[in-house]
Amino acid sequence: MTTGISSERVELSVDGEDVDIHYRTGGEGPPLVFLHGIGLDAATVSWRHALPALAPERTVYALDLPGHGDSDKPDRAYTTDYYLETVAEFIDALGIEEPALAGLSMGGAIALGHALDGGPVERLVLVDSYGLGADAYWRTAASSVLQTPILGNMLWQGVGSSQSAIRNSLRSMGPGEPPQQLVDDVDSAVDRQTVRAMRRWQRSEFQWCGFRTDYSDRLDEIDVPTMLIHGAVDPLLPRRWSEQAAGTVTDSTLKIFENCGHCPPREHPDRFNRAVRAFC
Repeated sequence: MTTGISSERVELSVDGEDVDIHYRTGGEGPPLVFLHGIGLDAATVSWRHALPALAPERTVYALDLPGHGDSDKPDRAYTTDYYLETVAEFIDALGIEEPALAGLSMGGAIALGHALDGGPVERLVLVDSYGLGADAYWRTAASSVLQTPILGNMLWQGVGSSQSAIRNSLRSMGPGEPPQQLVDDVDSAVDRQTVRAMRRWQRSEFQWCGFRTDYSDRLDEIDVPTMLIHGAVDPLLPRRWSEQAAGTVTDSTLKIFENCGHCPPREHPDRFNRAVRAFC
């Protein structure tokens, strides 16, 4: 990545266990913490372009959540509550005061949950965010597979096992052919332990009756400026979630990115960075 963004490590205690966390940081100014999604993601995947672009105005941080990237990947349960505690401990350990939080997909739910739990937050950027709705059309099939261990293992073991598998997975997340740089970034960040963490988190979240984490009935509690960004053709999490959330959060800004799927920071990095810079 670009000069000025460095790799650091910090030891945290999360859910009674020590976990070594890798994070990227740099820049000057008020703090901005980036939270990536579950599975085929890490600090160097979603936020490759955002960190150097926003560092001139902000002190940026992007951690690899446990089970991802260069952080520890313990053999344990992975849940939204576990990741919420991880982020709270990370912010406390580094002495980050009232950061802006930007989260993609599951990371958006973590940012939102942290704010709703009373964590000091300056503002929120929720990108194709999980946690804004009760269900999606594909959840029933996913729940059935994930609750059947043999089928779940067969399905997910191939997700990140080769560049071909990664490319096929990325094709399912948005329009167009994924660029080779993105495939390479995912290939460098993802291993079998990452896929294990993804499968366990999904098994926890994708229930027979809907998603476990749904903050849609608490959005009126958000009292900080919030920008919602959503890819117009995201096949995973519907744009209406962000549209409805923008109508509920008192101080909200909505940006719909046309010809964009589930990962605006990588599909349209320049537009994404301009939007975040203007908002933050």
